[in-house]
Amino acid sequence: MSLPCQMHYPNLYEAPMIHNSSVIMCQAKVIIVTAANLEHRNKRASSFVVHGRNPPKYLRYPRRAKVPPESGPNIFSKGDDVNLLNKPELDNVHEVESDETEANPSVHHNDDLADEGDGQVSWDADEVEAISSLFQGRIPQRPGKVNRERPLPLPLPHKLRPLGLPTPKRHLRSTSSDATSSRAMLSNRVYKDPVFLINLAREIRNLPEEDSVASVLNQCSRFLRKGSLSLTVRELGHMGFPERALQTFSWAQKQPHLFPDDRILASIVEILAKTHLTKFLSNLEKFVELSSRPVLEAMATGLILGGSLNIALGLVRSAEKANRILATRIYAKLIREFTKNPDTRIFAISLLEQLAGRDDLELNQQDCISLMKACVRLEKYQVAESLFEWFTQSGNTPLVAMYSTVIKSRYLEKKYREALALVWEMEASDCVFDLTAYRVVIKLLVALNDLSRTVKYFSKLKEAGFSPSYDIYRDVVQIYLISGRLVKCKEVCKELESSGFMLDEQLRSQLLQLERNVYSEYEIAFDYKCKAASSKWGCYKGWFEMLCAH
Repeated sequence: MSLPCQMHYPNLYEAPMIHNSSVIMCQAKVIIVTAANLEHRNKRASSFVVHGRNPPKYLRYPRRAKVPPESGPNIFSKGDDVNLLNKPELDNVHEVESDETEANPSVHHNDDLADEGDGQVSWDADEVEAISSLFQGRIPQRPGKVNRERPLPLPLPHKLRPLGLPTPKRHLRSTSSDATSSRAMLSNRVYKDPVFLINLAREIRNLPEEDSVASVLNQCSRFLRKGSLSLTVRELGHMGFPERALQTFSWAQKQPHLFPDDRILASIVEILAKTHLTKFLSNLEKFVELSSRPVLEAMATGLILGGSLNIALGLVRSAEKANRILATRIYAKLIREFTKNPDTRIFAISLLEQLAGRDDLELNQQDCISLMKACVRLEKYQVAESLFEWFTQSGNTPLVAMYSTVIKSRYLEKKYREALALVWEMEASDCVFDLTAYRVVIKLLVALNDLSRTVKYFSKLKEAGFSPSYDIYRDVVQIYLISGRLVKCKEVCKELESSGFMLDEQLRSQLLQLERNVYSEYEIAFDYKCKAASSKWGCYKGWFEMLCAH
């Protein structure tokens, strides 16, 4: 809302002079404009117009009134100003004038004409209402827009993630006593700790024969859970105390929080089968029907470790008839044991054919290496290569034992270049060589007649701290013999004898033959040089005699 002098007169300098004082409200300040101030300003503006000059900027464009506050009294003004705002004189004047106007509109019109004739300003009802609203609050809205329709608020943006659920607390304080909570925390740490369980097996081992295992197990019963004693029972079996392992199992059967459990049952079955203490092998078919898969596999493992290969093979056949599929590692262990004896290799070949038809190969690296070695003994080199490819394609990293097995397989198959490429792959993967790897690589380089690389890996072997075996010494001596290096052969032979080995007859005869050949070559070369020297001496003697004659 602008000033009253700006209502009908856009230019301030054309507005008439105001003799009465007016009160104007601008944002929290009350300004009293007197008639003398306005008269002085109008004179200055008219002087510029008379003399033909443009007024300055602060007179050319009048200042616009500021927007009044929305509602309420001026809280920033002092007491006098507040009283001035709270005075209802203008409201009463407005009500009286509005009543008189409604009663006799001609009177108001005559007053306006009289004011115009006297040179004074007359205010309309709207103007008075507008001025009075500055002191009352908000300006009333125009008729027809009392209930203004506001647009609906915009919808909330779609949240990219769902509402976050409260995360559970991991470390909840128990409502029980401190002793109970501490015992529960200790139990959660101990019941599957291998160090604690192995120490428990050692305590049981050190018990006197007349003492029972209950004296030790009762003390730690509150810390044990199902499956805890399986490692203890297995460790007692490895220590050579199957009776103590059986007593531990009998004690666990009486504890309702520890039994029934297939893990401890499988452990005791494996120990009993390994030590030949089983008495339920008379009917394998019934045992296969009543036992779970972990117990069957533990039974087969114990029989294989105990050397009962025929019973283990019968157990596998019975499981196949009953459509009970055992793990592939059981087949791998059976094949490995059967290939050690040439008379039983026929069973290994049949098991290998059955294993080749399986799609679910679940072999760790140790089982895979043992199966590859069995394939090399059976001269199934392609099967060993397939196992190596399957293991590497499964995302596993081969160890040095697997590399050595594949290099030996290619060496026996006389694929020397392919085996040498695998050696470079081992070098590129920073694989640390062991004694078996050095033995296989040196044997391969001797077959390739590569003297320089053979000497290189032989020196690497000694630098790594390994003591060369007899076959390594023999291969090095042989390549020196092929190259005709007699002095190097004798040096290696002295080192071999100092290590406690003796050359075999074949290698010794080859060494003697090389010595004879070398000595014969030396004799021939010496005779030739002597003859050449004597002929030269004869020529010198003839020339000397001719000179003397002259």
